[in-house]
Formats: sequence, structure tokens, C-alpha cells
Amino acid sequence: QVQLVESGGGLVQAGGSLRLSCAASGRSSFSGYAMGWFRQAPGKEREFVAAISWSGGGTYYADSVKGRFTISRDTAKNTVYLQMNSLKPEDTAVYYCAARRVAILAADPRGYDYWGQGTQVTVSS
Repeated sequence: QVQLVESGGGLVQAGGSLRLSCAASGRSSFSGYAMGWFRQAPGKEREFVAAISWSGGGTYYADSVKGRFTISRDTAKNTVYLQMNSLKPEDTAVYYCAARRVAILAADPRGYDYWGQGTQVTVSS
């Protein structure tokens, strides 16, 4: 069974940076998978942030984070990262890591098969 564990959230001032990590387990390799980051603010729906192909490393970003956030993966460590720079108060949310059993990148959360428990990111103004 695939398990995803996020870490790295916290409180940061506007303009600051954080790096989230997602440790994936349950398989020797995630070749053929796509990994994604989503976020959910209080009272709002879960929204797509970024996705990456595990094998080829292709990436896809939401317009709201393009140029500020970078998704990457370390295949040796089975870990996905989300580097967040120039953070804004509107980035405040619980951030979730997700995995899907196909390598096609997707923004719809319904297309993902596995989810982590989430990590809180709070950006103060």
C-alpha cells in the first residue's frame, strides 16, 4: 500500500520561503506514477498546486504559483519536494501530497489514488 507523508510546513512571513517534502513508501519505485501537490484553505475546495512525472520529471503548475513554486523529486529517496518562494498570505492552507498510478500530469484531485495527511503552511502579512 502506497503511503505518503508530508513535512516541512510552518509559519513564515510574507516574502519568505518554505520547502515541503513528501516521503513516498510502499513500492520500490514510483516509475510510471505522477505526483502532485494540492492545498486547501479553510472554507475552500482543494486546489491544484503542481505536479511532476516521476520518471521523466516533466512538471505542471497552477497559474497562481508559477514562477514562485518549484516541484522536484529525488528518485533515490522516493521523495517529492515543493520549494515555495515569495510566499503570500493567500498561500496559507493545508498542503497535501498525492500520487496517481499513471504518468499523465493532472490538476483534478479526483484523478489521484493516494493522499498524505497534509501539512499546514501559514503565511503572515
